[in-house]
Formats: sequence, C-alpha cells, structure tokens
Amino acid sequence: MKIIKNNFVLLILLTGSIAFAQQLPQFTQYMFNTISINPAYAGSRETLSVVGLHRSQWVGVSRGPTTQTLSAHSPLRNENMGLGFSFINDKLGFEKFNYAYVDFSYTIHTSQNTKLSFGLKGGFTHYQLDDVFLNNTQVTSDPFFGNYANKWNPNVGVGLLLHTDKWYMGLSAPRILNTDLNLTEGNANVEYVALERINYYFTGGYVFDLSENTKLKPSFLVKGTNGAPISFDLNANFLFNEKFWLGGSYRYNENTASIGAIADFQVSRDIRIGYAYDHYISEVRPYFGGTHEVLLIFEAFNEKRKKSPRYF
Repeated sequence: MKIIKNNFVLLILLTGSIAFAQQLPQFTQYMFNTISINPAYAGSRETLSVVGLHRSQWVGVSRGPTTQTLSAHSPLRNENMGLGFSFINDKLGFEKFNYAYVDFSYTIHTSQNTKLSFGLKGGFTHYQLDDVFLNNTQVTSDPFFGNYANKWNPNVGVGLLLHTDKWYMGLSAPRILNTDLNLTEGNANVEYVALERINYYFTGGYVFDLSENTKLKPSFLVKGTNGAPISFDLNANFLFNEKFWLGGSYRYNENTASIGAIADFQVSRDIRIGYAYDHYISEVRPYFGGTHEVLLIFEAFNEKRKKSPRYF
C-alpha cells in the first residue's frame, strides 16, 4: 500500500478509520512505567514513585503521534495496599485522547519471596477531533463527522502482577469497556464507528547477576487489541554499578517492525533520567522518521530500598 504524507490521508491510513480500534499509547521504556498499563503495579516500588515521559513518534512527519504521561504511586500505611494516579495526553494526526485514571492494588504473599498483586483502575477517557480538521471544507460538508463529540467517557481496568525481587509476570486490561466515543450511539457507519477498544497486556522480566557490578534484565511485552494486530516487544538492559542502564529493544507486528536503543542514568539517589530511540526496519522506513522518548523518574529515598533495590 502506497503511503502518502498528507495529513488527512495519513490519519485514515494509519487508523483504518477514525479510531476504529483505538489502541493505548505504546512506550519503549514500558518496563520503567508499568503503572500506565497495569494497576496491580501500584505501590510495588515500596516508596513514592513519580514518572514523567514524553514520546515523539515519526519525527519529521506532520502531526505525527506525540504522547506525554505523568504517573505517581505509593504503598499505603497498610503496605499490602497501593494507590496511584496516571494521566496520559496522546495525539495522533487530528485526534486527541486524554486518559485520567486512579489505580488501586492489594498484595498477598504466596510464598516467602513471592507476591501476587491484584489491581483495579478507574477513570475517564476524553476524545476529540482537532478544530483544524473539523473546519476543513471537505469535512464540514460530510455529515458523518458531525457525530463526533468532545466529551469524557468512564472506563475501568484490571491487572495481576506476580513478582519477586528477581522476576515478574503481569497480565492486565487497562480498559475493559468498549466505549462508544461518538456523540450518539448506533452510528450507521459501523465500520467507521469511533470506539475505545479493549487492550490486553502480558509482561514479564528477569534479573540476572552477571558479576558483582553488572546485571542483565531481559523483558517482554505482548499487546493485543480487538481489531488490531498483536504487537511483541523484546528488550534487554544491562545495569552497571546500580547507576547506568544500557540496552536495546525490538518491536514487531504484522504491519511494522522497529529496533531501539535505551539508556537510563541514576543522577542522584532520588532522580533518574532515561532516553530511548526507535528506528523502523520494515517497509515503512522510507516514509517515517525515528522515535524519541525521554523519561524522568523521582523516587523518595528510604533505607529499605537501599538494602533491597528494585529492578522493575
């Protein structure tokens, strides 16, 4: 399929319709921002954790996807419980989504070293089309686009997280309602209905001690969305002297494939910064630029974390 760098055509080609199978934003550094996809992660860092992320995708393409996230979570006084909040601002072409959600988790010990966390997520998704698009003469003459609303829609999500100090496995569905994002329900143009679809995530990772000062952490993410191809993420990161992460990533679905590089640095005992770059290696490479992602993490220092560092 020939890809044309035209704002209107680009939107239709890449979404298949206006948000026909709306997927949640994807992140290369998902392993450092797990709360955004799994509510069971809330409080698992055993301290206050605040994460900010900016992602610019397809650099050089007009109105290419951009995403900003801000999340915070912490254990409660009862350390078996965790509470968190996440906000995502996601733009693609002429579409804009905002997600504002609260996360709650409850953790039980299944063995001396293994914990199982249950998570619930609840909040709202806001959807709108850009005025520049809606005011285009080609659009204003089409009654179909008059059905889109600037509104907030409630949704809920669930998650599980099984973990120890060395490994983790997670299963989650951050949005479990097929929310109709149109102004009115029952749109006759069924194949073009704007829906917030269910996204499923399966994640996992393990930390290997290679030497006294070097660790290796491979991880994976499998993402499925009703009406969209399954996506696979494979990552491997080295940790040197508990200060510097360096690694790579590979993402694949039936439409695209990309490779990436990741670097994170512990600036101080409380602050960490990270950067990731993705480069397409599939047929779309001539048309799209690379993807840049910047991460900033603040975590309140405590002696417990000093004696038992967390690697995910």
